[in-house]
Amino acid sequence: MTANRKPRSLPNEQKLRLWGVGWALALTFAAAVLAAGGTLYGLVVLLDFQKIDTTAKLDAKTLFDLVKLSFGVVAGAGALVALVVAYRRQRVDEAGAHREATRLHTERFSQAVDKLGSDSPAVRLGGVHALAGLADDAPDNSLRQTCIDVLCAYLQLPFTPDPGTDPAHQEEHHRYLAFRKVRHTILRLIGDHYRRPKGTHRSWQGCDLDLTGVIIDGDMDFRSAEFSGGTVNFRGAEFSGGDVNFRDATFSGSNVSFGNARFSGSDVSFGNARFSGSAVYFGFATFSGSDVSFDSATFSGGAVDFGEARFSGSDVYFEYATFSDGVVNFRDATFSDGAVSFGAAEFSGSDVYFDFATFSGGAVSFNGATFSGGEVVFDNWSNPAPQELLAAVGTPPPAGVTLPSAWLLPTS
Repeated sequence: MTANRKPRSLPNEQKLRLWGVGWALALTFAAAVLAAGGTLYGLVVLLDFQKIDTTAKLDAKTLFDLVKLSFGVVAGAGALVALVVAYRRQRVDEAGAHREATRLHTERFSQAVDKLGSDSPAVRLGGVHALAGLADDAPDNSLRQTCIDVLCAYLQLPFTPDPGTDPAHQEEHHRYLAFRKVRHTILRLIGDHYRRPKGTHRSWQGCDLDLTGVIIDGDMDFRSAEFSGGTVNFRGAEFSGGDVNFRDATFSGSNVSFGNARFSGSDVSFGNARFSGSAVYFGFATFSGSDVSFDSATFSGGAVDFGEARFSGSDVYFEYATFSDGVVNFRDATFSDGAVSFGAAEFSGSDVYFDFATFSGGAVSFNGATFSGGEVVFDNWSNPAPQELLAAVGTPPPAGVTLPSAWLLPTS
């Protein structure tokens, strides 16, 4: 199920906080008097009145003007009272409308969750679409988050593996395929909603997405998605089968975790993605048996952590990637088998750490990479220098680039 999180407080517009009528009227009158006095004083100053002519005689015209002024004051007071009452009535009506919308949402929510527990895959599909629609139409972000949490929790539930295509298990195999369709539909809907621009209708930007431990065995499309605000968690997820696409995605102002995730059997693309102002964690992730691409990705600001990640049997590409500002960490990462390429990557202004990394049995290339600005550390290596790295760095290495002393010794 979803991770425990503190209950969200309702937005301010949902809390009906009204002063008493007496206080409201008193403050309104005081504000009106101050406004009128300020206006009168301003006119006196602007018109440069030096002295008010006084007279002890009260004629009929002056008396009539005073009567009109008195009626004007009374009328203004009545208007202020009406304004205060109308405001209170509007606030009460808004609160009532919100309560009614919440009640209807709760009823629809209960019906949709009941459908998710059905034995019929078709009914479960209806529940999935109903919950997604409820998240779109939720009166506030708290209720929207609840719908998203339930969809994520469904993906986290254990399921019976495929019994195979043996004729004796044909019915179980078809049932497995039907329920897998339900899970794949949720994955598709999540991707659809995160690709919509933030602030538009049916956008789930800013909400938390908890896919901890989820098995992603189908296509998942996050192309051009924007992860800004909220927490996105793929910790311990298994990417096996299908294509997972984060190409052109933007990670800014959010916490995204792929820690302990396993990339095996899926092709995963972060090509041209932009990592700026976010904390993105790939620590202890395993890349094996799949192609993972960070081609032309931009790492600027924030922190991206591949610490102790294991690259074995996968082809991983950082070609033409740009590392500028922020911190990128490959400390204690293991590169074995497969190919890892930083060809034509640009290291400028970022602090990138490869110290204590292990390269064994695979091909690691820095062909055409450029190093200018920032700090790039390859210290504490026991392996020979990766392909083309010394040529890319130059001799002697520029300031900020730290290499093992053995790499700089002349070869016999």
